[in-house]
Amino acid sequence: MASGVFLIQEDGSLIEMEEQQVPNENYLQELLAKYPNLLAGNQIDDADPRKWLLISREAGLPGEENGADRWSVDHLFLDQDAIPTLVEVKRSCDTRIRREVVGQMLDYAANAVVYWSIEEIRAKFEATCTISNVDPAEKLREFLDASEGQEEFWQKAKTNLQAGKIRMLFIADEVPAELRRVVEFLNEQMDPAEVLAVEIKLYTGQNMKTLVPRVIGQTDPPTPEKIVWNEESFFNALKSRRGPEDLVIAREIYNWSKDKLPRFTWGRGKRDGSFSPGLDHKGITYYPIIIWTYGKIQISFEYLKSNPPFDAEDKRRDLLNMLNQVSGVNISDDAITKCPNIFLSVFKEKSSLSQLLEALDWVVDEIKAS
Repeated sequence: MASGVFLIQEDGSLIEMEEQQVPNENYLQELLAKYPNLLAGNQIDDADPRKWLLISREAGLPGEENGADRWSVDHLFLDQDAIPTLVEVKRSCDTRIRREVVGQMLDYAANAVVYWSIEEIRAKFEATCTISNVDPAEKLREFLDASEGQEEFWQKAKTNLQAGKIRMLFIADEVPAELRRVVEFLNEQMDPAEVLAVEIKLYTGQNMKTLVPRVIGQTDPPTPEKIVWNEESFFNALKSRRGPEDLVIAREIYNWSKDKLPRFTWGRGKRDGSFSPGLDHKGITYYPIIIWTYGKIQISFEYLKSNPPFDAEDKRRDLLNMLNQVSGVNISDDAITKCPNIFLSVFKEKSSLSQLLEALDWVVDEIKAS
């Protein structure tokens, strides 16, 4: 076996970890159920790392309306944006990983978007929690952003499923070149679905084990340069990723900003776009918020605190309290030195959006008065 991982202990000694073959598929399946972070959510999306909520192992799938389960996918997860994520595990020594597993996964995905209901997915999640002796509501509460309700999360999952916005992950101890090429091709062609592979290597040495995941199949932009986002590309990406509801909310904030925060700075991220509306005042440019193509608005307390009047803690706390008056917003007290994010969908009601814009109006007035 090839070596490639080295651990330095506290006493300065070096442990050379040797690559080992994964014992069997069930070994990887159990690890993923216990440690979902092995799915390398930070590699899938480095700007907004994916988090994983296990819905079920061996999630049954029917092949017809109201039919009995015909297949079962190894794992079903939802990420923090409620995107259903189907996971199929194979060892590299299984020859099916080269061809059959791809057709198998596409069968799963095609039938999932047609025959799975959100009620069935919720029932699978509750059954998984019951087996683990965990309260489903508390488990979901711990997983969710503080500003998002549980019903809203399940509704997003339903919307994603109906729109075919799902993720398919092939998991193996080694991803063969044939599968890699297929995954890259599918990921480039399929929209809004995403297809990736995750290679998880096992290393052992001196009674210790190390697992190293690596995401395979992401396609890079045509050039190595970062994207320079603009109004058109930003709103097209937001609509594609988050849907028309978030698009309307972001447009409202953008149009409001033209008058109140007229200096626009567009992001340069390869995957995620952003715009920051700002205000020039006495030689300082203030950027109170940032809007992202993954459907969140960032409240930039961390940057506001550097300049008057928001260098005063009580001013930042006043803003926090105003935002927390909006239904669905629950920013923690310690966030006044950070950059908390709120889902745009929280402001889908006109009254909630008005409260947000009134709070930002107050920010503008405070800056001008300083």
